[in-house]
Amino acid sequence: MITVPELVRKIVLNSPLMEEGLAAGIINLSALARKILPQIEKELMKKVEEMTVVMALKRLSVKLEEKSSTIAEFLKKMGDLTVRSNLVEFTFRNSDSLLEKQKLLLHKLADFRDEFVTITRGVFEVAIIVSADAEKIVETIFKEEKKISKITGLSAIIIKLPAEAVSVPGVHYSILKHLAWENINVVEMVSTFTEFTIILGKDHIDRAFSILKKFLWE
Repeated sequence: MITVPELVRKIVLNSPLMEEGLAAGIINLSALARKILPQIEKELMKKVEEMTVVMALKRLSVKLEEKSSTIAEFLKKMGDLTVRSNLVEFTFRNSDSLLEKQKLLLHKLADFRDEFVTITRGVFEVAIIVSADAEKIVETIFKEEKKISKITGLSAIIIKLPAEAVSVPGVHYSILKHLAWENINVVEMVSTFTEFTIILGKDHIDRAFSILKKFLWE
């Protein structure tokens, strides 16, 4: 049976703003306890003391503060931000012939200096992001494939990550939430071992760069 602390944690983590407020220590615990108490009693189907919820929130806030502090220290180790512009994203339906065409595309682009290209294969789709000067090449190679979408006018912010990022929970979330709060839409995300690439519309790139630069280093 679920306990009060477990339910409190579930409610808080389902609300990013609530989680951030607790981590920052700016939420009145008694007021929050009164707010979520009806939901807790409904799910547990029994009467719960307000102070029990307050104590659960207090213990959770300590853990969230420690987690936030750990991530903040880690983010100071981030490397440079790199911006790439004039990108195009294609999405194709998976097929038996798609893999060979991906190989052909990479072969064709081998001689392009500093060409931006990422290929992400999902269960049902393949997403290909390339520089605009390779747009026609993709169109030609994949002309017989089922094209689901094509998005032009994209840019990328590439963030260099420390190698230990793979073992630190919440790194990507901590970066993306700042863009979400500023109502900046993220079209796509691509990651490798030490790189995190965020794909956005070109109209958002300057503001997104400024926000991330300030968040990571100031």
